Amino acid sequence: MSDAARADGSGGGSRSGTEPIRRSVEVEYWVIDDDGRLTDPGDLVDASAGVEREFVSPLLEIKTTPCESTAELRDELVDRIDRVLRRADELDKGLVPLATPLHDGDIVDLEGERTRIQDRVVGDRFEYVRHCAGTHIHVEQQPGRAVDQLNTLTALDPALALVNSSPYFEREPLAASARSVLYRRLAYEHLPRQGELWPYLEDTEEWARRLERRYEAFVAEAVTAGCDRETVEACFTPEGAVWIPVKLRAAFSTVEWRSPDAALPSQVVQLADDLVEVVDRAVTTEVQIGGDEGRVTDDAVVLPSFDTVTERVEAAIRDGLESDDVRSYLDRMGFDVDAYKPLSAELRGDEALSAAEARQTRLDYADRLKRDIRPRQPVSGD
Repeated sequence: MSDAARADGSGGGSRSGTEPIRRSVEVEYWVIDDDGRLTDPGDLVDASAGVEREFVSPLLEIKTTPCESTAELRDELVDRIDRVLRRADELDKGLVPLATPLHDGDIVDLEGERTRIQDRVVGDRFEYVRHCAGTHIHVEQQPGRAVDQLNTLTALDPALALVNSSPYFEREPLAASARSVLYRRLAYEHLPRQGELWPYLEDTEEWARRLERRYEAFVAEAVTAGCDRETVEACFTPEGAVWIPVKLRAAFSTVEWRSPDAALPSQVVQLADDLVEVVDRAVTTEVQIGGDEGRVTDDAVVLPSFDTVTERVEAAIRDGLESDDVRSYLDRMGFDVDAYKPLSAELRGDEALSAAEARQTRLDYADRLKRDIRPRQPVSGD
């Protein structure tokens, strides 16, 4: 039994019941016109259930409901994306599965009090957030094992390398996952604990204390930036005032992994499938923490030291699957690394993109997204 499980009052052994762990995803896509320029989604928002605007004009989010199997998740995600794409065809628009828009100019915010407050708190660096499209994977919390689930997802954070999808920011190559650099390093540089990966937890009480400290820090920064305290507190809860890679979500009773880039639907489903398999192993076996190397076995999920995790995360962001350390780490943690073909590796180059090249690349990957949802390929969870 892990120390975290003891502290959380969970006990060891298998989880109760035979129901599978449910999972859901949220994927963000850039919307373009038929010339490859970023554009407003317009009526695409009404094309399907689970479709929402994001906080910037050309970004659309497509969500699934909690699903009990990989097949169910894939079918629902593909159906919803397909409905949006059919409406997009009617409107001469497309969806781009890349983590940054490559070369874009100004990206306009939608009006909203939350966005206005974040803009004031983060300042000029909020511009970096406007260029980020990502994927969130939610895994259902298991009674008494949420801390083990969160710690496992923390150790799995280098798996972001499996779906890195854009190396560019404003035409220039930046890293295998440019979005991760923008979001984690640049946007929240003066508030790093609002956006960086947090260390392992001992218990849920520690999580509550961390959230409260970060919430107080955020509110204080907002007031210093000229925002009204009551308005800030009305717009943000402690859970909603941090943008960290791994979160306990009380509102959804899930553990949320927020690190992956926007990616093709097949890649998102494959990643969710592999992720849930490891988290399920963490729930049904023992979780151990310590050492320089993590591994998943039939009897335990062994999480390395947090320092080791952060080293692998940095390599995953900078070099992606070109890093031998990242590949071997993910292999030990239960991923079939060779089964993944990150889009970022296809795009990565040493030269800056012209505006015309960026538009054509967006058009090419919008077509790639259409091809990806047919035919539907089985994955290991079926």
